[in-house]
Amino acid sequence: MIIAGEASGDGLAAELVVALREHPQVKAQTWPIAFFGAGGPRLAAAGVALHCDLTAHSVVGLLEVVKKYRDFKRLFDELLQLAFDRLPDLIILVDFAGFNRRFAAALRRRLRSRTELFHNWKPKLVYYVSPQVWASRPGRAHTLARDLDLLLSIFPFEKEWYARETPALRVEFIGHPLLDRYPRAPANRLSGMASQTNNKSRGSPDGHGVLLPGSRPGELRRHLGPMLDAVRILQSKTSLKWQMVLPTPTLLDIATNQVSQSGLPIQCSFGNLAATLPGARVAIASTGTVTLELAYFKVPTVAIYKTSWTTFQIGRRIIRVPFLAMPNLLANEPLFPELIQEEATGENIARAALPIILEEGVQNGIRSKLDRVIASLGERGACTRGAEVIVHLFRET
Repeated sequence: MIIAGEASGDGLAAELVVALREHPQVKAQTWPIAFFGAGGPRLAAAGVALHCDLTAHSVVGLLEVVKKYRDFKRLFDELLQLAFDRLPDLIILVDFAGFNRRFAAALRRRLRSRTELFHNWKPKLVYYVSPQVWASRPGRAHTLARDLDLLLSIFPFEKEWYARETPALRVEFIGHPLLDRYPRAPANRLSGMASQTNNKSRGSPDGHGVLLPGSRPGELRRHLGPMLDAVRILQSKTSLKWQMVLPTPTLLDIATNQVSQSGLPIQCSFGNLAATLPGARVAIASTGTVTLELAYFKVPTVAIYKTSWTTFQIGRRIIRVPFLAMPNLLANEPLFPELIQEEATGENIARAALPIILEEGVQNGIRSKLDRVIASLGERGACTRGAEVIVHLFRET
C-alpha cells in the first residue's frame, strides 16, 4: 500500500514503485508485486490501483486544512479501513506529512488494540521523504520512531539529525531522486557568456525568465498577483521574455485566465519544466520543492511564499530554520533571495530580480555555489537504493 498526497510526492512515489518492481529479488518472485493506495496521475500511470486521487485535495495552511477537514477525515478513515481489509505486507507513506504521520500513528494504535484470535498482521511501515520535523516541532521525531520501521531520507543532514535526536529510528540517506530524472547534470546555456552579455545593452540580457507560482490552487491565488506585478515592473527595465510553468492542467487553466486578464505577454504551459529551465536567466518561484530543480539547472531564483495570516503567525513561532528554500538550507546562506508574506510584493520581487537579470557577476556567483549544493545530494540511483533498503528490511525478518 502506498499513499502520496501532493504532485511532488506523487512523482516520487511512482519512481519508487518502478524501482521496486525492477529490483532483482522482486522480479525473481513467481507472483507479481501488487500496489494499491492513494496518490495521483503519476502513481496511476505506474500501475498502482488508486482508491482516490489525494493530489486533488492538496492544500497548505491551517485554515485551508480546516475547511477541507471532512474530506480529509473521510479519506483518512477509508484508507485506514482499506489497509485492514487488504492487509498489505508493506505500507509506504510518501511525504504529505500532516496526513501520513497521523496515518502511521492511527494504524499502529489500531493494531495494538486488536484482540482477535490468530491476529498476526504486522506490516512494515516505511516513510519516504522525512517530514521536516527538524525545521519545527522536533518532538515529533519520537512519534516517528514509535510508528515506523524505516525512514528514507533524501537530504544529507537528516540522518545525522535523527541519530542525535532519536537514535532508535532507522534512517537511511538514499540521495535525491532529482538526480535521476535527467540524463546528466545540465549546463545552463548562459554560463560563460559574460563577454557576450557585456557587449549587449543592460536592457537586453540573454535567456528568459521563468515563473513558478506553486502546485496548489491556494498558492496560485496568493502568488500570481505579486508575480505579475513584478513582471510588469521588470518589463519597463529589461526586454526579458517570460514563461510560466504549471504542474497540472487545472492549474494551467487558472493561471492562463489570470495572465490573459493582465495583458502581459507571458507564455503559459503545463509540465515541461525540464525543457523550460535550460537557458533561463532568472526564476520567480514558490519556496517549494521546485527550488531544488532550479538549483539543479543553475537558475538564479527569487523565492517567495504567501499564506493565510493565521498560518503565517503560527509558522513564524515554530519554525526553527533560517530559510524556507531548500537550496538556501543546504548552502546555509541565502543564495536565492526569500520574500515571505507581506514582503512578497511586486516591487520587492522586481528589486531582488533586477541585479540577477542584469549583472553577470551576480549570475555567475550564484551558479558556482549551486554546484556545491547539488553535489551535496549524493550520487544518482536514489530510488534504486531506496528499493534495495526496503527489500533488505524484509530479508531481516
